[in-house]
Amino acid sequence: MNLILKIVWFAVISLVTVHGNAQTKSSFKAKEVYKSKELIITQISENAFEHTSYKQTDDFGNVPCNGLVVRNSHEAIVFDTPTNDKGSEELIKWINETIQCKINAVIPTHFHDDCLGGLHAFHQHHIPSYASFKTIDLATKDHAAVPENGFKDSLVLKAGDEKVVATFFGEGHTKDNIVAYFPAEKVLFGGCLIKELDAGKGYLGDANVAAWPATVERVKKGYPQADIVVPGHGAFGDKALLDYTIKLFRAP
Repeated sequence: MNLILKIVWFAVISLVTVHGNAQTKSSFKAKEVYKSKELIITQISENAFEHTSYKQTDDFGNVPCNGLVVRNSHEAIVFDTPTNDKGSEELIKWINETIQCKINAVIPTHFHDDCLGGLHAFHQHHIPSYASFKTIDLATKDHAAVPENGFKDSLVLKAGDEKVVATFFGEGHTKDNIVAYFPAEKVLFGGCLIKELDAGKGYLGDANVAAWPATVERVKKGYPQADIVVPGHGAFGDKALLDYTIKLFRAP
């Protein structure tokens, strides 16, 4: 009888603990933790931060451009730079001094300057940069800042004990667009491949519109557990952003 009671008690405690942990994760409230004229940083989970800088355009006005920072054990990885070196300097300083992390890598998700416009600043701080070979080729042809290290279809790096994954699922916004995933907190950075809810199609000058919805379908299947989805521009959300993007570009 005592053994049965112990088993029941252990099961109850385990259930309460799991439920409590789930509540803790789901109850995280995003909060702005830094703001200047050049840069806004928003904490979107315990160890993931969206960074937002701005790019003045002729067609779309002053556009907010998102990137992602993930951290673990005083190490960080950055996806996409701010749009210029001044914003990158602010981001690097904030990561080093405020959350006290060493930046292991910066990874632009495609070759446009809303992804690598501030790459020189990272290089001046001797921070390694990584991008797909396609991105390196396109950035070189575009006379942009060029990432130092290349990969073909996917890259796995670590911040502390936690891995981050960068993967090419196919063409869409550009021929080289990749997405990033932080499994520890189920955060997916879609970059400009993924649209915020109710967004328009945006800049299509380098796009493969026909391939776009199928590419996002593959992203959705690749990361079914993603809870937080960050687009290249606009508000983050959940997997509804993937469904919206698929619908937006799917041929009628």
